[in-house]
Amino acid sequence: MERPLFIAVIGENDPTPRLAALAEAVGAEIASAGAVLVCGGLGGAMEAACRGAQSRGGVTIGILPGTRHADANPHVAYAIPTGLGHARNLLVVRSAHAVIAVGGRYGTLSEIAFAKVEGATVIGLETWELRRPGQDELPIQPARDPKEAVALALAAARKRQGH
Repeated sequence: MERPLFIAVIGENDPTPRLAALAEAVGAEIASAGAVLVCGGLGGAMEAACRGAQSRGGVTIGILPGTRHADANPHVAYAIPTGLGHARNLLVVRSAHAVIAVGGRYGTLSEIAFAKVEGATVIGLETWELRRPGQDELPIQPARDPKEAVALALAAARKRQGH
């Protein structure tokens, strides 16, 4: 049995309408590809991405910071309460084969950092622009649109799946 790819979608709790639309389109593309969407399970970009995935019959997993299943957004199929607060950000990215960041604030930045420590590819849509002094390689691979973001994430995830 072939196991599905897991793609994490990370982003801010209060996105602009444009960022919410991008996150929703990313979720729809992930579901259309047959991959599983993993996120922090709450509102904002996470909810938009889950809504997009659900609209295409996709599977969504929310790794929640609190202890209540009921805290998950209505588009999360499988809620995993952790009681870990922001520390659950490590679990979100560790659960995925690749990560897509849509917008984002400091919580998203922590997830990006955890993903890079874990060796995961991070694809960015209108998110943080980071550069380490003395290094040419960007830690976040930029994408032009949701379709490209998901295609890049899937390619990276396929390489990492056996990891």
